[in-house]
Amino acid sequence: MRKLLTLIAFLISFHSFSQTILTRFELSKGKESPTYPQIIEWWKNLDDKFPQVKMQAMGASDAGFPLHLITVSNDNDFDFGSLRRKNKRIILINNGIHPGESDGIDATMLLVRDIVTKKYKLPDNVVLAIIPVYNIGGSLNRSPYYRVDQDGPSLKGSRGNSQNLDLNRDFIKCDTKEARAFAEIFHLVEPDVLVDNHVSNGADYQHVMTLIATQHKKLGGPMGEYMNKKFEPSLYGLMKAKGYDLVPYVNSFGDGPDAGWPAFFESPRYSSGYAALWHCFSFMPETHMLKSYDKRVMSTYTLMQCFIEYTSSNSDGIKKAIDAQKVSMITTKEFPVSWTLDRSEYAEVLYKGYESGKKPSEVSGLPRLYYDRSKPYSKLVKYFNTYRPKTLIKKPAAYVIPQGWWQVIDLLKLNKVNMRQFSKDTSITVEVYRIDEYKSSAIPFEMHHRNTDVKISSTTKTMQFRKGDYYIPVNQAANRFIIETLEPQADDSYFSWNFFDGILGTKEGISDYAFEETAAAFLKTNPDVATRLEQRRQTDTAFAKSARAQLNFVYQNSPYFEPDYLRYPVYRIN
Repeated sequence: MRKLLTLIAFLISFHSFSQTILTRFELSKGKESPTYPQIIEWWKNLDDKFPQVKMQAMGASDAGFPLHLITVSNDNDFDFGSLRRKNKRIILINNGIHPGESDGIDATMLLVRDIVTKKYKLPDNVVLAIIPVYNIGGSLNRSPYYRVDQDGPSLKGSRGNSQNLDLNRDFIKCDTKEARAFAEIFHLVEPDVLVDNHVSNGADYQHVMTLIATQHKKLGGPMGEYMNKKFEPSLYGLMKAKGYDLVPYVNSFGDGPDAGWPAFFESPRYSSGYAALWHCFSFMPETHMLKSYDKRVMSTYTLMQCFIEYTSSNSDGIKKAIDAQKVSMITTKEFPVSWTLDRSEYAEVLYKGYESGKKPSEVSGLPRLYYDRSKPYSKLVKYFNTYRPKTLIKKPAAYVIPQGWWQVIDLLKLNKVNMRQFSKDTSITVEVYRIDEYKSSAIPFEMHHRNTDVKISSTTKTMQFRKGDYYIPVNQAANRFIIETLEPQADDSYFSWNFFDGILGTKEGISDYAFEETAAAFLKTNPDVATRLEQRRQTDTAFAKSARAQLNFVYQNSPYFEPDYLRYPVYRIN
């Protein structure tokens, strides 16, 4: 009798345990995704029961809850320094950056549950680092009406975080606590591979899964070559063997992708673009929004297996490419900071689409695009996967930033950039940029008015810097991050994100009547300015008729005009 009772108690306990490691996705037969509290509770339960799983709070979020980091390590070692010394390859998986795109949240829960219950073997040379939900505020804000075009789950999170910002545009500017916490996690983990799970919009087609990989020319160096020739192509073969026709992210939003499409350009504002600055192989899986939720989750699950299996089998090649890249970034003399698509080069990919056409809209009565799923087709299409440098920057020996620009300095510190402060007032000969032209966006983008199409000129000048100003040597692993944030012409530089907008307006001025005598005396002792003033009067009728404009011309060409106007406050030591 006692044995029977023991057996019954065991079966009850086992059933209860089994229920706790089932996911909301499974219990709902692939229709639902768990709430944020359910997700965290589920992971805590897994942490409690399996020694190879560790969950820890890592930094704050705008929503008031901490970000979490889950580490899955077969030898129960969760010290990332130790794991690197053991030559483990680390894959960082980020989920729920757009919580309506919850495929990765559920797929990762299934994957790790299968690892700990021995349904899927995690190779001993691979460690998983997982952010279970990145956009917590968006995850808490659920509705059946978000992502109206997407097939499931039944409730979807909001794309915006608690400040209504898109976290996948925030990795450089760091306006959110999430982005700052991510930088801390990223530099703690130092991943070899980043996988940031998403769901795509756009055309209708047969493929369940598409993929963005960091563009090989933009990644550059040994890693760019390895990505283009080995890593990315191998993922297509692995997915094919598992029953999925993987295709590059279908970056087409017009009348359809039949004519081909360009590779998505993920500049450093995006997770993968940011990670690429730090010598990390970076990917964004993008499932197709019109496929059912269960199919999307399982394709994400399968692709993550492919990342694990390729990374394990090619551990030495991945490490060799990353190590070589780090060395090359220290010795490289020129860095590209902006890019342009090269349409003369393309690959052909097998695209499985649906025939499309136009018919009258029931809303407007005008022609509208539609896809006919009863008419599938397969064809080779052009995939433009080459970007060329548009702007090249010669690497300086160092940059100098006055301590007053503390917001930028704090972001550099957050990203573990090596720098030092002057111990005393110091005079240095530096290259000084002047902002000659720029365009500022008419409407805000993610709380900023972007500065683009920047044109600069430079002079060499000996300047006095104060004790406490920052000297940043460009001889470190962070070189690429330093140059792409501090050079004003870079696509996602701090100048482009308005951190230096204080220099774009004057702070001093003149009273016309009071400056008249000073201006007249100045012209008598500076005939070159007087000559240029007369030339301007001869060629510009409006200028010739404006006493104010002429007085201001003299002011701007005199030593009385403020030197900080349009002078970029990051100085180069060459």
